[in-house]
Amino acid sequence: MSPASVHDVNYLKDIKTQINDCTLIGDRGYLFAEIQLNLFETYNIKLNTPMRSNQLNYKMQPYIFRKSRKRIETLFSQLCDQFMIRRNYAKFFQGFKTRILSKIAALTTIQYINKFVFDRNINNIKISII
Repeated sequence: MSPASVHDVNYLKDIKTQINDCTLIGDRGYLFAEIQLNLFETYNIKLNTPMRSNQLNYKMQPYIFRKSRKRIETLFSQLCDQFMIRRNYAKFFQGFKTRILSKIAALTTIQYINKFVFDRNINNIKISII
């Protein structure tokens, strides 16, 4: 993790009061038992994280969670690499928000066209639309 990045756990502290009675899919950064216990006892949030293969009582994460996490990680990777979502030279928050929303809207439009117009995999965002 680079010094400039902020781990999801810090963000979770901010939003955990806004959600309850649900299951969240986390990465290995959420493996700490005290984080999971606090979320469950306080807000009834079950945190499902993949176990490390060398952990005691190792169990593979259910397929639906693995598939969902892979899709989310692919999406974040596409936003960072093809849409350069981290590079934003906006001067004001309104400009920042507009640029981020336009990049997400562009990605969503490409996915929609791939799925419903051309019947292609929605992950193929680099291929020609025409």
